Order: sequence, then C-alpha cells, then structure tokens
Amino acid sequence: MYFGLFLVIIITKNKNILNSFILKQIIDNFANLKYIVGFNRYMRYAIIAAGEGARLANEGVTEPKPLVSVGGERLIDRLLRIFMDNDAEEIAVICNGIDSTVGQHLDDICRNGLGERSVPLQYMVKSTPSSLHSFNELCTLLQDGKFVLTTVDTVFRESEFARFVSFFENSNADGCFPVTSYVDDEKPLYVSVDDSMCITGFHDERGDCRYVSAGIYGLGTKAKDVARRCMEQGVSRMRNFQRALVAEGFNIKAHAFTKVLDIDHTEDIRKAVEFLRQNC
Repeated sequence: MYFGLFLVIIITKNKNILNSFILKQIIDNFANLKYIVGFNRYMRYAIIAAGEGARLANEGVTEPKPLVSVGGERLIDRLLRIFMDNDAEEIAVICNGIDSTVGQHLDDICRNGLGERSVPLQYMVKSTPSSLHSFNELCTLLQDGKFVLTTVDTVFRESEFARFVSFFENSNADGCFPVTSYVDDEKPLYVSVDDSMCITGFHDERGDCRYVSAGIYGLGTKAKDVARRCMEQGVSRMRNFQRALVAEGFNIKAHAFTKVLDIDHTEDIRKAVEFLRQNC
C-alpha cells in the first residue's frame, strides 16, 4: 500500500494519465491502513448508571452514585475521560429518573464537553428494575459492532483497561470480559475458565474458581439479541445474562486485571482513593 501511494505521487507529478478508478482503489487501500497497523482505532462504550445507590445514601452520601467523587473526579466523568483516551467513537449512558442531577450533568457534557474535549455522548433517563433491563435499553442506542459495557462504579488501573480494549479489538471471540482475583464484594460473581482463558461458567459460589467478574464486558452485536431474548423470558440481572451467553455457546475470553473495585459503601470510596493514589 505504501508503494501504491508512492505510485500515485510519481504519476500525478509527471503525467496526467492516472485512471480515476485506480486512484480511488489506491486511496481506499491507504485509508484502510489504520486498521492494519493499529492506529486511529475506534470503540463504542456504554455505561449503566441507573442504580439507586441506596447503600451509599443510607451511609450519608448525598450525591447520586455517578456523581460521587473519587480522587477529585466524579465516577462517571472518570469513565468518560478514560473512554475518550481509548478512542471512543460513541458513548451511551443510561441513568435513572430518581435524581435529575445526573441527567443534567450528562446534558451539560453533551453541550459543553468534558474539560476541553467534545464527547460523543448520548444518554437516556429511565428507571429500570435490574442491570440487565438497563443494558437492554442501552442496546437501542448502540450501533452494531463491538462495544465495551461497564457499570458506573468500577474503578481500575487505566493502563490495564487500555490493554484490555486493544485485546478485545483484535480478538475473534464473541466477547471479552475482564476478571480479577481480587475479591471485595458482598455477592461476587465467580468465573470459571479453561486453560486458554475461555470462560466456561459464572457461579454464585467460589468452588475452584480463581477469578470474579470485574463488571466490564466486551461484547458484539449478537449479544444484543441474547439480551432481548432474556427480557422476553423474564430473566433479570447481568449475571444471568452472562450465563445465557455461555448456554448459547458464546466464545468469551477472560482478560485478567490485577484489581477492580466497586463503590457500594463509603468505605469503598476510601479504598478507591487510596488505590488510585498508589496507581496513578
């Protein structure tokens, strides 16, 4: 392709005989170079921010969970920034209608950007009975193709997330899910894998599982159909959706993170601040 571009330059400089069809083919091939060498990559992202945050509220936190500050940055703003750092082409968010401040904050980002950056953000305000219902709603906003979905309260090392996105982009698997051996959750979802890190099951009990789900999901268009069928069958909760993926034969690769935290209690905020202080 480099030779083709060189040929265009030589011919157009010396002779005006270049066929327009040939020129178009060469230019198109050169434009596709970004996908081969790995720059100018793009990814779609989605955030479930529709939970009530009841446990934080019961412990005296007045802000809705998406707007809780960790290390001087709101949880949702941190995710949006990290997504932008990882070539976000599209970001979809769902938040609930209980507190209007989250929707107002997202509307301000849509109009004014985040910091000095324009954000390709679209969001919906809708209260849902479960995380799976929220994901199913997000599917109406997301275009077809690969996307990364996360809950709003995941806190992780940015470098590990970037490596995961690159891994997912270049994977032929039906999905790629971050996992971690760090367990600090009231009801963790344990993940069993085979020797090649293909996920074989999702479990409520530890058994001989080495990992737990990190609450981050790399998925594709086919997963939207599974979510829709789960809704039709009365299935709720993301963990049951993940089990449905395995039951339908999806090839899902696990990608290990060293540590991922969830923000459910005020103590989790303190842990996350310390974690980011040590890993920034």
